[in-house]
Amino acid sequence: MTTVAELDAMSESEAAEALRACCGSSRWVDAMTARRPFRSRDALFKAADEEWSRTNEKDWLEAFSHHPRIGDRSTKGWAAGEQQGAQNATLTVQDELARINREYEDKFGHIYIVCATGKTADEMLAIAKSRMSNDRETELRTAAEEQRKIMQIRLEKLTGDRS
Repeated sequence: MTTVAELDAMSESEAAEALRACCGSSRWVDAMTARRPFRSRDALFKAADEEWSRTNEKDWLEAFSHHPRIGDRSTKGWAAGEQQGAQNATLTVQDELARINREYEDKFGHIYIVCATGKTADEMLAIAKSRMSNDRETELRTAAEEQRKIMQIRLEKLTGDRS
């Protein structure tokens, strides 16, 4: 865990590495690193949303590429905790998640992104199925919003403080 003050005091490369764990978009990481010092948790979270709102499709796809697939058994770190509901699913649901992941990637060209924290495997599967009816533009924007939620949760995990 890192306080906001510690994040502010890090070297540029250390701060970039810490922030990259929250979001894999190079543009977002560079912008956030340049905005330091944040001085408060609220300022950090506000900056994170502001910089995410300035990103585009290329940035979103880069961020998505840093995520494991929902239900991937080899998932580790923060993502493993976030996907706990998928890890505890029945084999039938796991197989269905794997199938929908493939169909989703074939249709949209990127992995299925959902803020999995607190969701069961059945919920994540139902969300994926419902999003399959989206057109590419709608789905891309939906996935970008899910990425934003994940980024916020990971910033909370990174800082964990109220400074």
